[in-house]
Amino acid sequence: MADAGVRAGEPVLEVGAGLGSLTVALAETGAQVVAVELDRALVPALREVLGPFPNVRVEVGDALRMDWDHVLGASERRMVSNLPYNVAVPLLVGMLDRAPQIFEYVVMVQREVGERLAARPGEQAYGAVSVRVAYRAEARVIRRVPATVFWPRPNVESVLVRITPRPAPVDVDPTVLFRVIEEGFAERRKTMGNALRRLGLDPSSASRIMAACGLEREVRAERLSLADFARVADALVREGEIG
Repeated sequence: MADAGVRAGEPVLEVGAGLGSLTVALAETGAQVVAVELDRALVPALREVLGPFPNVRVEVGDALRMDWDHVLGASERRMVSNLPYNVAVPLLVGMLDRAPQIFEYVVMVQREVGERLAARPGEQAYGAVSVRVAYRAEARVIRRVPATVFWPRPNVESVLVRITPRPAPVDVDPTVLFRVIEEGFAERRKTMGNALRRLGLDPSSASRIMAACGLEREVRAERLSLADFARVADALVREGEIG
């Protein structure tokens, strides 16, 4: 709770409530908690555990497909969750697009996932997910959580990640931007010149676009920042190479 900074009366969202261990801790702060759980088999036990806490509302459903406007209303809130590792990336990327009510995420995820979410250009974990998150938010790893604090002990390490949404720092068509990002990372260690050719450009046009952006044709996606990708996407639109 210290990492999340949850206060009494604050609206909070938890995704993946399970049997309620984190939910109870959130409820004990006095926060107004919406706890989402997909597994209907767990819900009776979850509701029983949460019986003493009138400040918790349980929502049963798939967070990947939820109508957040319906579930959360218009009020801003923090999301604090131990996320199921297999859905953490699509869930967070989707919520950054579809849940403007969330002003901060403090989530525990598998270490490799957390490092991808917060990675910067040139870092080993940097990839398409890193850039997509950077378009919507600032993300950083708060700290590692060793496997020894869990029972039963998992085979992976975890990290706490803080994600703070903010307006996109680049002004470019996001559809084109994300196409360039995805193609850039589609074949790891390939050059951006090759990525532009996969988008339909001939070698001469690919070289021209990269030069117009002040980038070497042979540079790899792993070295490019969000701003670099945005310049490439903008040049493609401006030159009529993509639309």
